[in-house]
Amino acid sequence: MPQKQMLNLFNGHFFYPNLVVKKGGVTVAESRIVLVDGDPALRKNIKTMLVKLGYSVVGEAGDGLSALKLVRSRQPDLLFIGAELSGMDGLEVAAIVHEDKIAPVVVLASSHAQVLLEKAKAARVAAFLVKPVEEADLLPAVEISLSNYQEIISLENKIKEMQEALTARKLVEQAKGILMETLNISEAEAFKKIQKQSMNSRVTMRQVAEAIILTQNLRK
Repeated sequence: MPQKQMLNLFNGHFFYPNLVVKKGGVTVAESRIVLVDGDPALRKNIKTMLVKLGYSVVGEAGDGLSALKLVRSRQPDLLFIGAELSGMDGLEVAAIVHEDKIAPVVVLASSHAQVLLEKAKAARVAAFLVKPVEEADLLPAVEISLSNYQEIISLENKIKEMQEALTARKLVEQAKGILMETLNISEAEAFKKIQKQSMNSRVTMRQVAEAIILTQNLRK
C-alpha cells in the first residue's frame, strides 16, 4: 500500500478515494477545522493547503491536552490530529471527541501500521492520512468525513426521536389505564381527556401522562 494513500475508516470499512467528491451538507466555505500535531512545520504546511482549498483553520495545538481543550472551546466541524502526541495520545483525544459528538476526526500518522489502524478504528475516526500529507488527499478526506458524520448524526437523531415517541406512547397508555380505572371510563374517553388537557394546558400529551402517573404514585 502506498505510503501517501488515504484510508477512510468509516464504520470499519476501507475506501481509497482519489476522486472528486460532490460537496453536501456543510460547504467548504462553512467548514471550520482545528489542526493538531506536534510538528509545527507540518501544521503550517497542512494549514496552507486547507486554506488554499477554501477551509477555515480556527485553531492549532501541538499536544493532546491542549487539543481537547481547543476542540471543546471552538466546536469545529472537523478535527485533524496527529496520532503521536505528548500529554495525551491523539487517538485518545479522537475517541473522546467522537464520544462527545463534537466533530469527525481525521488522524495524521507516520505510518499505516496495523496497530495504528486498529486503534483508529476503535476510536471511530473518520479518516486516516499517512504523513507527509499531500493536497490531493485533503479534499476527499475532509468532504467524505463531513458527509459521513452528518449522516451518522442525522440517523442518531432519528433513532432518538423514535425512542422518545415510543416512550411517550407507553406513558400515555399507562395514564389511560389509570384514568379508566379511577374514573370508570372507556379507553377512548380516557384518551380524549388526556388530549383535551394537553391542548388546554399547551403541553404535550406525554407531559399530561407523566403528571397523571405521578399523581397516582403519590396516592399510593
